[in-house]
Amino acid sequence: MSIEQNYSIPFIASLALREKQIQQIYRPIIAVHKWFARRPGTLFRGLLLSEFGERPVEEMYYQPNCFDGVTIADPFMGGGIPLLEANRLGCNVVGTDINPMAAWVVREEIDAIDLQAYRKKAQDIVAQLTADLGHLYRTKCPITGRKDASVKYFMWVKTGTCVVCKKMFDLLPGYVLAEDSRHTSYVLVCAGCGDLNEVVDSSRPGDCRCGRPLRTEGPVRRNKCACPHCGHVNGAPFHGEGPPLHRLFAIEYYNPDLKDRPGRLFKKPDQDDLARVMEAEVAWRGMRPRFVPDDRIPHGDESSRLHRWGYRRFWELFNTRQLLGLETSARLIARIKDIRIRRALATNFSDLLRYQNMLCRYDTWALKSLDIFSIHGFPVGYVQVESNLLGLRNLNCLPVGSGGWINIIEKYIKAKRYCSEPFEVLFDGRRKLTVRIDGEWIGETNPENPGAHERHIDVRCASAMAMNLKVASLDGVFTDPPYYGMVQYGELMQFCYIWLRKLMGRDFPGLEQETTRHEDELTGNDTAERDLEHFAEGLAKVYTRMARALKPGAPLVFTYHHNQQDAYLAVGMAILDAGLTCSASLPCPAEMGGSIHIHGTGSSIVDTVFVCRDRGATPRAWLFDDAEGLAYIMAKELAELRLAGMNPTAGDIRCMAFGHITRMTIWRLRPSWSAAHPAGRKLAVFRKVMDSLVTLKDVTERLSRVKVQTGATTGLFRDERERDLANAVAF
Repeated sequence: MSIEQNYSIPFIASLALREKQIQQIYRPIIAVHKWFARRPGTLFRGLLLSEFGERPVEEMYYQPNCFDGVTIADPFMGGGIPLLEANRLGCNVVGTDINPMAAWVVREEIDAIDLQAYRKKAQDIVAQLTADLGHLYRTKCPITGRKDASVKYFMWVKTGTCVVCKKMFDLLPGYVLAEDSRHTSYVLVCAGCGDLNEVVDSSRPGDCRCGRPLRTEGPVRRNKCACPHCGHVNGAPFHGEGPPLHRLFAIEYYNPDLKDRPGRLFKKPDQDDLARVMEAEVAWRGMRPRFVPDDRIPHGDESSRLHRWGYRRFWELFNTRQLLGLETSARLIARIKDIRIRRALATNFSDLLRYQNMLCRYDTWALKSLDIFSIHGFPVGYVQVESNLLGLRNLNCLPVGSGGWINIIEKYIKAKRYCSEPFEVLFDGRRKLTVRIDGEWIGETNPENPGAHERHIDVRCASAMAMNLKVASLDGVFTDPPYYGMVQYGELMQFCYIWLRKLMGRDFPGLEQETTRHEDELTGNDTAERDLEHFAEGLAKVYTRMARALKPGAPLVFTYHHNQQDAYLAVGMAILDAGLTCSASLPCPAEMGGSIHIHGTGSSIVDTVFVCRDRGATPRAWLFDDAEGLAYIMAKELAELRLAGMNPTAGDIRCMAFGHITRMTIWRLRPSWSAAHPAGRKLAVFRKVMDSLVTLKDVTERLSRVKVQTGATTGLFRDERERDLANAVAF
């Protein structure tokens, strides 16, 4: 069978939609280490089963499958989702990524480990850290008087210095520390004395105990702040040379004595809390760091934002307690003799960095720390949160809060256990069932079944533009390429890579490169002068190499979406340069609508799955010449997405339309296409044909007038798909 015949939009979309709401529940393996914009594992499992399975995908999905002898490549492996899904299904896999952190993460995901030995070493490290530094994460509970309550989060506010009176002041954009959604009331900081006040109605907050009126809005407005001492209006950056200063102004803590008390526990720091800050500073000044990197922050689209705030070196993004804890952690890891376990703990350490820095923010609604990469950038706010380095557990031994060693270790154990015990989540009405898929596993060999066939795994840190694979050696390419102007992977992962390289040694396999940045990285980047032509040419080189390595008729499958039409020009050019035809463009939700970097932006959560081959067939019903024809195709797909539980937005419709128009433009241009022409000329030709085929406005207007039969099950759509396939066009 093939994807064109077997793929079910409503079935796979329903799985992908649920997965993206909380991906670690469906695919615990992703918790090994942070990566960006991971596509749903359920989507790629569905695609692989559709292509290589012999029955409808719905029948095969919850059953064990093994495609022994099938070889799959991913030239842009990133966090490794397509490779992991293919490997789990018994395929040999070849993956490359230009970013050394991507190669490190994928190897760590796939490579086997003795979990019992790992757990023992990890617990030893937490125990030693607790003995050495645990007191720095304790506080006195003002309610019960308990002196060793555990701190969950320290809240810090940036401070400025008035240019007139030279006095310091807090840079608070608002005085709301916590909202009442997950707490019993609002918590407001007093602008006068700094006390924390529980308030039922934030619109009428009343007065603080000190007599000063409480308010929700802070003094910072559009990068300006009036000095509370003299009234002078100061402008950003509010400080002189060097990085900004911070003041500890609030603490969220956990006290098991108050386990039956509703809500969270907050307090204003007392003198002992401030003394612990000073103790950490003194200890750090007396330490000669061996593992804290002194690397400069290079210029870049994202990293230059840090320069504007006065940060020059990466270590300046951490406070002294964090530096002390990280250096101590690194020293303990460096002593471990077992290379595999040391590598795992170094990976944990790298992932921990996301929460142990002074760019993390506190979510006043969810009441949790937002890690540095929560918006795929380097956000610098006025209020930052410091998580407990160690982490903490409640009376049921479950982790509390986020961002500590305990949290990272627990996630890693679940992730690696999933390798030998993979499962799928099945919904039976409202019931959620976990279905173990016996016989499938992730890795090169199966420790549970030594007699199981080995899979060949080839993971490389290299540019896919220079990847040499044997002609006709691949049964498929499944990938999620860069989205042109989206995440600056090279800039962001440098934050983790410099620490990992310092800890494991620059000569350690996989860490030979000095930086995660590379001039051939396929993302738009103004600082590096990487434009659309650079992206299109690079993508075309990669797809051309992949096409040569594919067996006749084998698919190159990739997910893609972008808000701007220009990004699709590059996709079309790459497919045509590779000598391929787009036989299908299928929609599937692949982002979480509530993601911080998407929510409220009008962006799409729907990817187009492009299926490309050098020969094959496509249903005649999928071909169109005008807006009316496209509107009918999209109306059916939108109905299928709604059946899956989606409510498609205007952004989703826009991206779906661009995907289909790109597909049909490829069909129109393939007879006359010349890959030898300059990139600028090819992009211009592709745009001209796209514009002449269908406009977004025309198809949107016609969509509202198209009526299609929906039905309560996927059967109706499958019957219609089979009728379409009976009248196919060969290419």
